[in-house]
Amino acid sequence: MDADLAETLRRAAAAGRRHAQTFVVQTFVDQVGADALPWSVVAAFDAEIRGSVERDRRIEDERDRVLIAAVKLADGRPEDGTEAIETARAHLIAAIDYLEQAVLRFGVVSRAGAKHGFGPAGRPIVARS
Repeated sequence: MDADLAETLRRAAAAGRRHAQTFVVQTFVDQVGADALPWSVVAAFDAEIRGSVERDRRIEDERDRVLIAAVKLADGRPEDGTEAIETARAHLIAAIDYLEQAVLRFGVVSRAGAKHGFGPAGRPIVARS
């Protein structure tokens, strides 16, 4: 039985959303550094999904949007105010949502994905009922 790539995608997107929701600007920047946030947000996506789908410009563009939104959130400072930080957080979460939707809409299982049991190479990614 094939593993469900759509479900794996949902879990990876949920991990990115959780990371964005729990991000505390000054604490994270002091402990880890602002440069780490973008990569930590896409870590689950990159590890579980990116190599399992054929490269598609539309998916890569949405991944780039996530990285840019994460940088904007990481660049926020407490003195910017809660509203500005929450707006940046909302943009990041929306970007993660769009990335998930792009993969579901345009994603095609790659040969590596087929080896991981996500179905035959060349098959579109579709959510199972």
